[in-house]
Amino acid sequence: MKRILIALAVLLAVQVADAQVKSPEAAKKALDKAIEISQNEKKASKPDTWLKLAAAYMDAYNAPVGSAWIGAQKQELQLLMGSEKPIATESAVLGGEPCTKDVYADKEFYFNQAGQLVLINVTNPVVENALEGALGAYQKAWEMDVKQSKAKQVNEGLELLARKFLDEGMNCYMFEDYSAASQKFEMAAAASMSAPLNKVDTTALYNAGFTAWMVKDYPRAKTFFEKCIDAKYYYEDGEVFAKLADVYKNLGNSESALQVLESGFGMFPQSQSILIGLINHYVESGSNPERLFVLIDEAKRNEPNNASLYYVEGNIYNELRQKEADPEKAEALLNKAVAAYDACSGIDASYAFGHIGKGVMFYNIAIELQDKAANELDDKKWMALTEQFETALMSALEPFEKAYAASTDNALKVNIAEYLKNIYYRFSSKGAEYEQGYNKYNTIVKEGRAL
Repeated sequence: MKRILIALAVLLAVQVADAQVKSPEAAKKALDKAIEISQNEKKASKPDTWLKLAAAYMDAYNAPVGSAWIGAQKQELQLLMGSEKPIATESAVLGGEPCTKDVYADKEFYFNQAGQLVLINVTNPVVENALEGALGAYQKAWEMDVKQSKAKQVNEGLELLARKFLDEGMNCYMFEDYSAASQKFEMAAAASMSAPLNKVDTTALYNAGFTAWMVKDYPRAKTFFEKCIDAKYYYEDGEVFAKLADVYKNLGNSESALQVLESGFGMFPQSQSILIGLINHYVESGSNPERLFVLIDEAKRNEPNNASLYYVEGNIYNELRQKEADPEKAEALLNKAVAAYDACSGIDASYAFGHIGKGVMFYNIAIELQDKAANELDDKKWMALTEQFETALMSALEPFEKAYAASTDNALKVNIAEYLKNIYYRFSSKGAEYEQGYNKYNTIVKEGRAL
């Protein structure tokens, strides 16, 4: 959850209840009266009518919370709440952290382990969608303000609303309701963009897109990430470019994904997210290997100890080798692939895929040679191909053994065991160690469980 928490860290201090909060009953009565007045044709033409309605909605929104505020200590709140006692106190988890929840008839207070109030969840509001009602009222007030004398009041109201919507979005996020969070963040952006405030809240836009992306609502995420770029807001190291490219990719628009990544890379060459996105694009498309190597080299300079980059580099050299018709050039590409896989394993011996990449490459070469030998009628050529086959197969043995030892995933170990079983079977006549190896890995494959 780090990504959004960074963006919203400032919000933890703004969930503060307004002074002189009305009781829920009084707030409901006042709101009903304000709604009634707004429906009067004569009074509906006055901006004050709508400002009062907006205030009534805000009072209704704040009423269940009372005088509580984020950051208050539990003992302080107990004094403020007076005779209002929690129905129950429960253990809970919020944002991955253990906490305590006080349950009331109309709300829940979440306290961290230090006894500090970190989140308020209203479970029985005075009226549904009070913030949306207040927003509509402020917008109507400005519409009716032909003299534009109420700009200060409307702007203050819109700014408060934007903060409240952000609070709501944060609450939804903490409860892992990401779709609802996205909607609330969108409303925060809408409040800020309303006239006369006319501010672009890039944090709200980004978070609306990010939470939509989390639930794979790609069309919605696309809308907000594009708005971020239009506003020249790219988030940390151009993260918006990487996210938007992923959205385009999932929507089947690989061309736009590439354009966004290349644009982002030009502005944020240090961004590993953008680099990895570009590398993945060129790997998957199989196009422009020269560009791919440039990107990999750049990524390696940024993260010299990232073993996976060397694994990808080895895979690319291996793919190019398979397409190369010239034997000498193919041999050179093979050596480069081996060097990359070895570098991968050298950086992180526990990263099994460096060993696997090397093992699979030699194993597949062995299979190719075996197929050629099977169709060769000349005895000398057959013998030469068979020797080459066994050399390649033996070259796969050590990396597969290292991969098996390094891996901690049972399914992966069983897959590796399949390769090892076949290799040891081929050489089982050469000595007891090979026969023992075959028996070991054959058992693992049969049982589907690593020893």
